[in-house]
Amino acid sequence: MATPPPPRFFLDIIKHQLTSIPILTTDYTGQTIIVTGANAGIGLEAARHYARLGAAKLILACRSTAKGEAAKASIEASLATPGVATTEVWPLDLCSFKSVRHFCRRADTTLSRLDIFLANASISTFRYTAAPDAGGYESTIATNVVSTFLMAFMLLPSLRRTATQHNTTPYLTIVTSDSHIFAEFSERNAPAIFPTFLTTSYPMTDRYTTSKLLSLILTRELAARAPSLVIINSVNPGFCRSTNLFDSWPVLAAWLLRVVCFPLSRSADTGARVLLAAADGGPESHGAYLESGRVSTPSGYVRSVEGGAMQKRLWGELMGILEGVEPGVSKGI
Repeated sequence: MATPPPPRFFLDIIKHQLTSIPILTTDYTGQTIIVTGANAGIGLEAARHYARLGAAKLILACRSTAKGEAAKASIEASLATPGVATTEVWPLDLCSFKSVRHFCRRADTTLSRLDIFLANASISTFRYTAAPDAGGYESTIATNVVSTFLMAFMLLPSLRRTATQHNTTPYLTIVTSDSHIFAEFSERNAPAIFPTFLTTSYPMTDRYTTSKLLSLILTRELAARAPSLVIINSVNPGFCRSTNLFDSWPVLAAWLLRVVCFPLSRSADTGARVLLAAADGGPESHGAYLESGRVSTPSGYVRSVEGGAMQKRLWGELMGILEGVEPGVSKGI
């Protein structure tokens, strides 16, 4: 699909990777925050920062509750004043629509407020695995796109309610990647996009980058359709050393990637600061793609006429899917 990125793009990557990210000092006293994929890597470190900055309630959304409890213990042990934040581990399997719906309904009925939803969880794999409990979609698309946006749509009313009841500005921040610029997205030529993710007919080598392209595009459309009360944006954390994102890759491929990129890679803590900066980016960040703590420019395809048409097309398809999963979910947008 995409033309080869210009040389400046690679210089920009190096620039972003080497950019110093300040430690956030925002006061989150009284706020409730949900972080998905919070048991390791940048998700764990983001949650740790929120606890340090005074969040009243921190929800660690994790597929493995055992790993979530270990993350909770790690966070609490690192706090100068233990017990300031109430940290809870909630089970969440993004390869199960039932799990996502249960999580969001629990949030809606038990949380008195919701100030930030940081959608950090994602996977990357070269092996096709269907997610039968998530519509049969390939697991990368089920996790990174369909279930992530099901959560976003179902939690948006809680975020809006918090805005009006507490006179504050909540954030819905979706973690994407600068790798979206490399997506071939060969599925774009099919009569319908999402049905292609039910088959093995398309290359898995492009699946992660395609998933991040789709999440960025859909975040832009969601922000355009929900212009007030909640700031909605996407963020690229950059390449970080401490991540389990590549655990499903072939061992040699994962090792080579880490070796080649290690000199420029960020620590998980630095990557987490990038996430926090996006979820504190101000009104100008609504609908934007952020890198290194500021609004940045997504790929040429995303900004093109073709990309704009694809944005509408993907939105229509996704809404049809999610209405089938949770009837009436679009009414909250």
